[in-house]
Amino acid sequence: MVTAPAARAVRAARAASAWRRFRAHPTPRFAMTASDAMVMLDDASESTGFDRHYVFHTAWAARVLARTRPRRHVDIGSSLFFVTSVSAFVPVEFVDIRPARLGLSGLASRAGTLAALPYPDRSVASLSCMHVLEHVGLGRYGDPVDYDGDLRAAAELMRVLAPGGRLLMVVPLGGVARIQFNAHRIYTHAQLVGMFDELQLDAFALIPESAANGDLVADPPAAMVARERYGCGCFEFVRRDDR
Repeated sequence: MVTAPAARAVRAARAASAWRRFRAHPTPRFAMTASDAMVMLDDASESTGFDRHYVFHTAWAARVLARTRPRRHVDIGSSLFFVTSVSAFVPVEFVDIRPARLGLSGLASRAGTLAALPYPDRSVASLSCMHVLEHVGLGRYGDPVDYDGDLRAAAELMRVLAPGGRLLMVVPLGGVARIQFNAHRIYTHAQLVGMFDELQLDAFALIPESAANGDLVADPPAAMVARERYGCGCFEFVRRDDR
């Protein structure tokens, strides 16, 4: 059995050999100096690695917007890869406590906080806040420390969601509610749904920790969700009335 250090040593030797061959090329087309060396030894894997939470939850949300085609979508603090991509087919307004300078057509960016969103009551028909709620109040991003900051943020999201409006919510999910301070909270399914009690859960999907349990599992059984320690829950809520 080849150990990880031994395998890395083999890759290092191959890289050194390739370096010498490139440096000795008879008709070089590029400058190649030691100061430019950026030797990568860990990328020659059998498959491309990726963060399951962020690849699959943004794919899930993009598919929802492709299906619903809102006239405008408002996103609160989610992945920049998500908002920049979906702004190609849906006008997006991105709001963050640390606003991003994003010079793209179909995309506007503005400063805002989940403590007081810059929108009137019941005014946003299509809304997302993904992998954000779990951080609110932990102080990780310079926000005020507040144990119940996530509850206040949930209330603020419900305040601005219009009648008939849709909220895409993504959080870490597990069988036990925990805080991994000061990184994030992990919610149970029932706990998260209860936080948005003014809304109706229209659809739910799970991104399990292990690829062996699937990638993006629609309507997973409760027992499957309960076995997760750090899964990812994708919740599609709708405001059915004007409560």
